[in-house]
Amino acid sequence: MDTKQALDEFPGSQSVMDMSGPLAGAVALDHFISGRSTPGRSDRTGPVYNPATGEVVARVPLASADEVDLAVASARAAQPAWGGASISRRTEVLFSFRHLLHTHREELAELVSREHGKVLSDALGEVARGIENVEFACGLGQLLKGGHTLDASSGVDVHELRQPLGVVAGITPFNFPIMVPLWMIATAVACGNAFVLKPSEKDPSVSVRVADLFMKAGLPQGVLNVIHGDQVAVDRILEHPGIDAVSFVGSTPVARHVYQQAALHGKRVQALGGAKNHMVVLPDADLDLAADAAVSAAYGSAGERCMAIALVVAVGAAADPLVAGIRARIGRLRIGPGSDPASEMGPLVTREHRDRVAGYIESGRAEGAEVVVDGREQHFDTAGFFLGVSLLDHVRPWMRVYQEEIFGPVLGVVRVATFEEALELVNRNPYGNGTAIFTRDGGLARRYQREVEVGMVGVNVPIPVPVGYYSFGGWKASRFGDANMYGPAGIDFYTRTKVVTSRWPEPSASQLDLGFPQTR
Repeated sequence: MDTKQALDEFPGSQSVMDMSGPLAGAVALDHFISGRSTPGRSDRTGPVYNPATGEVVARVPLASADEVDLAVASARAAQPAWGGASISRRTEVLFSFRHLLHTHREELAELVSREHGKVLSDALGEVARGIENVEFACGLGQLLKGGHTLDASSGVDVHELRQPLGVVAGITPFNFPIMVPLWMIATAVACGNAFVLKPSEKDPSVSVRVADLFMKAGLPQGVLNVIHGDQVAVDRILEHPGIDAVSFVGSTPVARHVYQQAALHGKRVQALGGAKNHMVVLPDADLDLAADAAVSAAYGSAGERCMAIALVVAVGAAADPLVAGIRARIGRLRIGPGSDPASEMGPLVTREHRDRVAGYIESGRAEGAEVVVDGREQHFDTAGFFLGVSLLDHVRPWMRVYQEEIFGPVLGVVRVATFEEALELVNRNPYGNGTAIFTRDGGLARRYQREVEVGMVGVNVPIPVPVGYYSFGGWKASRFGDANMYGPAGIDFYTRTKVVTSRWPEPSASQLDLGFPQTR
């Protein structure tokens, strides 16, 4: 895949719109550089929609390469002092930031809901999981401890230091506009780095508010910068000599591109891609629990989650009652704007994405799947980007709805005869992000978690996103490189180790020795 093709698929990309068109009168957003709002200097902007109404609520500046350079220069100027700040000082800032996030959690959730479309309860949950990562980073006094060996050799001591990388960047997707940035920022800043964030321009406002709260918590100017943009900004980040590491979450084609280009330019990279998550349900499972879990995990946040359950693998006699249970629950779902407390699912993020997702339903029907529930048949009295939920039964592995990441409220059911067939099906899939198994059989559950080739596994848990003191990351085409995100892996990623070997001999003990040093 060439650069242009890959970046055209970048989850944050939007076409530029004429200022005299739909953007006229919309609120103008700013970058956040050197601790303050900074208006865009390029002549390019993009629309920010309220997906529930279809209205343009803001225009976001799309940065030029020079504007990226300005943000990086600000970060490089601020990093040495911040990296040299005491651990107690950095901890104080992180605790203050955590308090401000908690205090403003409803405001932050409303920003997410307005620009992304997810319902308020879901947005509040996203904020809470982001705060969880900040809480982990607050323990940096323990997390940054190195090792020390006294008398590794005669009169020789060895100790290891953890030091920041310098300036690091994050490129984040639209589906979790506050949680994913906090996966990166909290750990990176705790470790003494400066950070440049390029959020999705589909829902950018909450990132700037997070940066503002970090400044109020005492973070020095320039340590955290937010630069909005499209492929121009992404290209510059990947090649910029002043950026030491890049973190990315998005689709698999773009994750592969980011990994290759950033590594080519000598950067440390963590790049998480897409998913096609399977939930295996055995006949002995609590099928009511499994049906509840399937509906919640498939349709929450309108299916716009990399950890959403996209496929239920129904084993043997579990299939018919499970499909019936899912269908019955679908009929009770309340779909509406995120601002309505009664809504359980909101719209999709853009009109184009909604139409793309709807196309998969017809594709499944054409290839032989049974459309049990067709979300296109549900009509909404609004110009928003709504789509009803869909359920497809008798999905086969060669079908497009099985092979491709849909990223919307479409759940497929694959029927298999045995546990072994289910395990083989999951392991053959090119993705390896998350999976779940529902059963009462502890032996099979242990075998599944041991043999399945997936990075995150749930046992009677449909969305096994690790808590903040573990790390997040898939296998196979769901992750490029070796680096997982947040938790202990985040500490490893955002620091580099230095081993110091020292001897303090008596002056009379010194002698010439051209041999290789030995530890004895």
